[in-house]
Amino acid sequence: MLANRIERGRYLDSVALMRISRRVMELAGVEAASLMIGTPSNKDLLREAGLLSADGEDAEPNDLVIAVRASNVAAVMDAALAMLAEKPAQASNGLRTASSVRRALELEPQANLALISVPGAFAAQEARQALERGLNVMVFSDNVSIDDEVALKRLAKDKRLLVMGPDCGTALIAGAPLAFANVVPRGEIGIVSASGTGLQEVSCLIARLGGGVSHGIGVGGRDLDERVGALGMLSAIDLLDADHATKTLVLISKPPSPRVASTVLERVRQSKKRSVVCFLGSEGSTLTQAAEQAMGKELAAETPSLARAKGRVKGLYCGGTLAAEAELMLGDAGECVDLGDDQYTRGRPHPMIEPELRNEHIRTALADPAIGVLLFDLVLGFGAHADPAGVLIDGLKGSRKLAIASVTGTEGDPQGFSRQAEKLRAAGVHVASSNARAAALAKSSVSS
Repeated sequence: MLANRIERGRYLDSVALMRISRRVMELAGVEAASLMIGTPSNKDLLREAGLLSADGEDAEPNDLVIAVRASNVAAVMDAALAMLAEKPAQASNGLRTASSVRRALELEPQANLALISVPGAFAAQEARQALERGLNVMVFSDNVSIDDEVALKRLAKDKRLLVMGPDCGTALIAGAPLAFANVVPRGEIGIVSASGTGLQEVSCLIARLGGGVSHGIGVGGRDLDERVGALGMLSAIDLLDADHATKTLVLISKPPSPRVASTVLERVRQSKKRSVVCFLGSEGSTLTQAAEQAMGKELAAETPSLARAKGRVKGLYCGGTLAAEAELMLGDAGECVDLGDDQYTRGRPHPMIEPELRNEHIRTALADPAIGVLLFDLVLGFGAHADPAGVLIDGLKGSRKLAIASVTGTEGDPQGFSRQAEKLRAAGVHVASSNARAAALAKSSVSS
C-alpha cells in the first residue's frame, strides 16, 4: 500500500532526510520509502519511483513529503514521524542561535559576514536582507537564478560589500574555514576562485608545499559567465589588493567567457601584487601549476611504475572542477563524470558528503570491458565524509582494474591526509600527489 503525508512548512536538509529515509527503509514490511522536500524536481523523482500519491502532488516547495510503500503503512508512517521528532544531540560549544538576521546581529553586533544556507527559492531574499544590513554574504545555497545573482552582486558593489556565490561551497576567511574547506595555515597567498574544489585543491597543495593562505574567496561557479561579468571576482581582487597580509594573488576558474576573462586579466595587471592566473583550458594551465607558481617551488617528482592497461580511462569525480581539469588532460584517452552535477544529486546529498553514490557508478565501470583505468578524487575537510577512502575501497572490492586517485586535503583535516592516502595504497590504489598528476598518470597508463 502506498501513502504520502505532507508536513506543511517543514524543512530539513537533504542529508538528514536521507538518513531518516534509510532508517525507515530498514523497518519490517517496508518495500520503499523516501522523505523529500516538495520541490517540483523532488516530486518528479518520487513520481518516477512510483512513490508519489495524489496527496503528495499537493506538496509545495516548503513542505516535507513522507512517501511510504509498505504492508503496514500506518505503523511505518508513525515511526517516520517519531524519527522526525527526535531532537539532535545538543553540542556543548556554547553557540547561540537566532531565528533571523536582525536577531543574529543583536547577538553579534560586530559581525560583518552572513552565510546563507536555505532552499534556493528563498536564498536571494535572505542575502538581500543581509546586504541591506551592511553584511558581506556567502550564499552556500544553489538553485538561485542568474538574474538574482547579478542583482545581488550589483547591490553589493554599490554598498562596497562582497557576495560569495550563489552555490559557493568553499571559503577561507582570515583562517576560518567555511562550508567545504580544509585546515590550511595562514600565509601570504590570497585566492579568488569560481570553483569550490579548485580552491580546496590549490589551498591544500600550497599547505603541503609549506605555504599558507591569507584568504580564500569563493565567488560561485557562474561568476565569470558573460551575464555576471566577474562582479564577484573583481570585488574580491579589490579587497585582496587592499589587504596588507596578502602578497600574492591566485585566480581560479573553469573556462570563463573570453570577454570576461580579458576584463579580469586587465584588472590583475593593474595590481601591484604578484599574481597567478589559472583558467582551466587556457594554455594547459592546471591547479597544480597554480599552486607551484604561487609558492615558487614544485611538488616532489613522482616515479610510478604502473602496468599499462588496455582500454580507456573512466574518471568518477565528486569535485566538479577536478573532473573538468582531468577531462581536459585526458583528451581522447577517456572521460570524467562529475557526480556532483544536479542530474546525479537531485533529492540526494552531494557525493562529497555521501560518497556511496560513486560506488553505484563504480560497479557499472567494473563491468565494462572498454574501461582499463579508473580515476578518482577524494576531497577531505570540514563537511566531507568522515572516511571517503573506506567507502571507495568498498566500491572497488574484487576489482582487477588499475585504480588511480588523488587526495585533496591536509594533515590537519578531520580525516587526515596521510591516513586516507595510506588506506588507499594498502588497498592497491595508486595515489598521485595532485589531481593533475593523477590524470596525467592515468592517461599514460592506457593503450588502445
